[in-house]
Amino acid sequence: MTTASRQEVRSRALAPGRVRIAGPADAAALHALSEPFMRSGALRRRAPRLYAVTARQFFVAEDAEGELEGCVALRTYPDEPAAVLHNFCVRPDRQRRGVGARLLAALLAEAAARSVSEVFAATTGGGESFVRGGFRETDAARAPRTWVAALDPARGSRIFVRPVAGPAQPRPVRHWRASTQTR
Repeated sequence: MTTASRQEVRSRALAPGRVRIAGPADAAALHALSEPFMRSGALRRRAPRLYAVTARQFFVAEDAEGELEGCVALRTYPDEPAAVLHNFCVRPDRQRRGVGARLLAALLAEAAARSVSEVFAATTGGGESFVRGGFRETDAARAPRTWVAALDPARGSRIFVRPVAGPAQPRPVRHWRASTQTR
């Protein structure tokens, strides 16, 4: 075993549950992770090649061995202050273990860094995971127009929105002077 591979093994052991931005090399794994959700109807069907083209929109959560536990994508639109969260899925054996919360935190941090005002999502499910993540049910009035036009009314999706807090601002430095008055 080389020194580099020992460091890699050590870093993976120290940092389980890593979230990172996906790349085109992750396309097949993204598709495989999403496939059961597409089969069930929870996600819209997407061709494997589409994952390669849009891979950089995705955040992926990995376990200590580097296997994907979940993914979520952030789509922004030119000239729109809002963005859309899509393809949010966590492997069934990893659900209810904080994977979705880690993915959502990474997505919201990126949205804030991009000055996004709100993040929208649509689901055919109950939306409990969105509500736990600070979303509330809404209509499509403020959502990106291109996204709204692409929603399939036959799916009966519910729309959720979450405001995005801006990037953390440094606190102002306060200077305190000692009193120069004496008694």
